[in-house]
This record gives sequence, C-alpha cells and structure tokens, in this order.
Amino acid sequence: MTDESGEQAERIRRAAVKLAALSQNGLTFATDNYDLDRYRQIGAVATELLSVISGRTTVDLAMELGNDSGYTTPKVDVRGALIDENERILLMRERSDGLWSLPGGWADPLDSPSDAVEREIREETGYGATAVKLVACLDRDQQGHLPKFPFHVYKLFFLCHPTGDVIPAQTLETLEIGWFGLADLPPLSLGRVQPGQLERLIAHHRQPHLPTEFD
Repeated sequence: MTDESGEQAERIRRAAVKLAALSQNGLTFATDNYDLDRYRQIGAVATELLSVISGRTTVDLAMELGNDSGYTTPKVDVRGALIDENERILLMRERSDGLWSLPGGWADPLDSPSDAVEREIREETGYGATAVKLVACLDRDQQGHLPKFPFHVYKLFFLCHPTGDVIPAQTLETLEIGWFGLADLPPLSLGRVQPGQLERLIAHHRQPHLPTEFD
C-alpha cells in the first residue's frame, strides 16, 4: 500500500469511526422511530466503510460495533480554564439549567483531550485557547457531583492560555459568558463544576509548577 492510499484509508477509517459513534449515540438517546431508523442507517454506512478498508465482512463488523462487550471504560469529561490578569476565570451559563460552568463537555471519539477542551472553549465562549497543563484528573463520583450518573466519569481539568482570537459563541451552546473572581462566583452548575475545582485551577495559575492532581 502506498503512502497516499494509506492516508486515504486512514481518512475513511476516521470518518467511519465518527459515523459509528454518531449512530450509537443517536440510538441511545433518540426516541422518535424515524430518528432511530436514520441512526441505524448511519451505522450501516459506517460498517460498510470499515468493511471496504479492512477486508472484514459487514456481518462481523456489525456484530462487533453493536456488541458492548468487554471492559466498560469511564466516559471522559473535559473542562478548560482561561484566567485573566486579575485572576478572574471565564465561565459560561448553560442552556440546560441556566447555571454557570467552566466550558467543556464530553470528549468526542478521535479527539485528543487537549483538542477536545480547546474546541469546547471555542464553541461555548468564542475564545480561542491552547491547553497548557492538565491540572487534575478526578473521579466524578468521588467529587460528589450530583446527579449521579449510571456510568463512570473521569473529569479532566486543563489550564489554558488565550490565543487572542475571539469569535461569537455558538448560540445553541451558551446563554452568556462572563469573567468572575473566586469571591464573586455566580450560581454554579454543580453537576459540572464545583468551587473547590475552580480554586485548584487558580492555584495552578499562580504556581504553574504545582503537580497534576489525581483523585
């Protein structure tokens, strides 16, 4: 296989993986029968693409993609902090509950953690950002976040630097954004972020050589 054909095969594989993830997510959360049928069709397209580039049968691949067997891994939630010269932290108000949180969300398949958090900051606040440090990797259950989820979650908190680029935030993502000091925090979406986690981020901003925290 030439380098060019190998690169094309990898691009097809990555597209198929994204389609398969979209299909699985849709089948998990959709309730409308028409939507469910569309997500099944998307899954079939992903299987066909993977079959073409791998040489495996669509039957084998469909069984593998549709069978959630093996070890169940935690979901990964990424959160990113931009902090200004006055030690104010950038927060966004969630559309789902009207409360405030660090920008972030679930990491998507094929995203690196830093890519995921940079994308979330850009989409939810409009600020360009570069992830510079993993401040903490935390077990959501041990942090006491509510409500409890029926699956395990690792929360990754990144300290980020602004790139200088600012665009309008996506209106479907965020009600509003604002800069807040620890002494004047707005009502927080405590299922997503807690005051103590914001304090950790400020501490790492003040002392960049503090070690990454695991809990």
